[in-house]
Amino acid sequence: MTILIEQPEFGLQVEEKRVPFNANELILDGGFVVPNTLSSNNDDEIFEVPNINAFGQSFRDYNAESERQKTVEEFYRVQHINQTYDYVKRMREEYGKLNKIEMSIWDCCELLNDVIDDSDPDLDEPQIEHLLQTAEAIRKDYPSEDWLHLTALIHDLGKVLLHPSFGGLPQWAVVGDTFPLGCAFDESIVHHKYFKQNSDINNTIYKTKNGVYEEGCGLDKVVMSWGHDDYMYLVSKENGTTLPSAALFVIRYHSFYALHKSGAYTHLMNEEDKENMKWLNIFNKYDLYSKSKVRIDVEKVKPYYLSLIEKYFPTKLRW
Repeated sequence: MTILIEQPEFGLQVEEKRVPFNANELILDGGFVVPNTLSSNNDDEIFEVPNINAFGQSFRDYNAESERQKTVEEFYRVQHINQTYDYVKRMREEYGKLNKIEMSIWDCCELLNDVIDDSDPDLDEPQIEHLLQTAEAIRKDYPSEDWLHLTALIHDLGKVLLHPSFGGLPQWAVVGDTFPLGCAFDESIVHHKYFKQNSDINNTIYKTKNGVYEEGCGLDKVVMSWGHDDYMYLVSKENGTTLPSAALFVIRYHSFYALHKSGAYTHLMNEEDKENMKWLNIFNKYDLYSKSKVRIDVEKVKPYYLSLIEKYFPTKLRW
């Protein structure tokens, strides 16, 4: 499936209503804004965006003074130095073999109990808490889009790359904002200054706007920094998920903040990317702003998510 808006099986309601939340707008080249026309099916009980994160600070504020911020900045310094075009090509080849382990989606969720994301300035809770918070917030506002509920549950499962069973990769190779390689590093990328130490900066082709790509080539042709996003995309696709293309797009690009927050790299998008961006902008609101210290009753919601896993995935997956 590629075009989502006109497919009735998703139970989608469309209305021309602007939402006061900038992630629901896509800034395209030329400076104009495309409003997100996808709306909640449950307008009486919509998710309310909080003003502060779990630490009492603004969301994604990378300049706030705190011990957490020092950890986050050091993470991005190391990430920006080590994520190169050649490195990513090697990692995709190695992990694309999916020969690490076989397990179910839910087993993978439970593996994340001990994982904390050092790149996240808004949360220091185990990742399974974030998965369920995101999924339940979306489920409340979009009760008919069960594929989106499941997408929210699994979008960060690629962080199991941090686990010893998957090679215990360092944080910089798993989490954090993602960005294209093989073309210029846009200044909107968090802690952009550290790219000065990235070896790709010396490549004359990689320093140009298009780099090794053609304008409008489509994001699927673009080499993104390696991490949990691209890995979970590979796992889902190669294991034959029946989730729609928008779900795979959300999984693969949900950490691509330079695109969906700043409007960078839109010149590389094709028409299918622009359609799928509408769902990514919806998802981003919940991924970012549902993070809190409020716990979800796992046993209460588990049967529902197990039913979705059975609907869209095989019993066991190759990882």
